[in-house]
Amino acid sequence: MNLIIFGPPGAGKGTQSNFIAKKYSLYQLSTGEVLREQIKNKTDLGVQISPLINAGSFVPDEIVSDLIEKVIKDTKYNDRIIFDGYPRSLTQARNLDNLLKKYKQKIDVVLKLSVTLETIKKRISERRTLEKRPDDNEEIAIKRYKTYEKSTEPVIDYYKKLNLLKVIDGERPIDQINKEISDIINLI
Repeated sequence: MNLIIFGPPGAGKGTQSNFIAKKYSLYQLSTGEVLREQIKNKTDLGVQISPLINAGSFVPDEIVSDLIEKVIKDTKYNDRIIFDGYPRSLTQARNLDNLLKKYKQKIDVVLKLSVTLETIKKRISERRTLEKRPDDNEEIAIKRYKTYEKSTEPVIDYYKKLNLLKVIDGERPIDQINKEISDIINLI
């Protein structure tokens, strides 16, 4: 089973992906985590993308696509991937479909965590205190939320037309969201 989880930064994608990964023995592919790891390790790629991420901008599709393909082509992750925060655009969604077809895989379900901007601002503030991520501040959170809403709307519509989309109320407590996601996955 491969699945996608959507939601603006701070919606709880990472928390829910982690839960799903452990419960169903899946690999959590968070493009944000992979990119932050590159920055932390000061790789050539990390140095190149650091200013973009710290400004709240998105990394170019070609870079992200190369990172995604490395995971998809690894047979130990075959039909066992949670795409956490990817794809962010219609171009990326089509690219993901092509990559999955190339390696004889598919997406089984797309989960969208629905949350308000006010909730995001509150969560980002809490996360900044706990995780001390340099890209977590209210100004960047608002920019990312608006960019997310604008750029992912066509992607959400794309998966809705394919009957893969399930919308989840991300405002509720974590355990209630966990249960709803488990109920959805158990039906696949």
